[in-house]
Amino acid sequence: MMNEWFECKVKYERTMDDGKVKKVNEPYLVDALSFTEAEERIIEERKHYMSGEFQVSDIKRARYAELFETDDESADRWFKVKLTFITLDEKTGAEKKTSQNVLVQAADLRDAVKRLDEGMKSSMMDYVISSVAESPLLDVYHYTPKQDA
Repeated sequence: MMNEWFECKVKYERTMDDGKVKKVNEPYLVDALSFTEAEERIIEERKHYMSGEFQVSDIKRARYAELFETDDESADRWFKVKLTFITLDEKTGAEKKTSQNVLVQAADLRDAVKRLDEGMKSSMMDYVISSVAESPLLDVYHYTPKQDA
């Protein structure tokens, strides 16, 4: 089953390390079937980490073909990587390029490329890394079926 990803921004007041209260608008990625479900899930996931009022300020579809995640504690950032796949048209012999975005969890840029290459080892397609950029995403929430009590 293909994941449907939504980028949800949550706006709330956070107490900073210096004790000052600041309004923040933080982006998260949620696996959901619809905008409504994405909003419901991000509220459920984040409400335990916030005191006071908060609101979901924005929800938009995020098109990621794949996520490369790790349990490594040092990999605390997300990198958006644009891959360009090169295929050969059998009839004309011309090269055809198609692009996809993937998300890689890593410690830094070099680590992101290393983890991407490791994850793509099993791919039979030739690819080129067209761009790598650090994403502002703070966390990713996968769909988990509710357990019956």
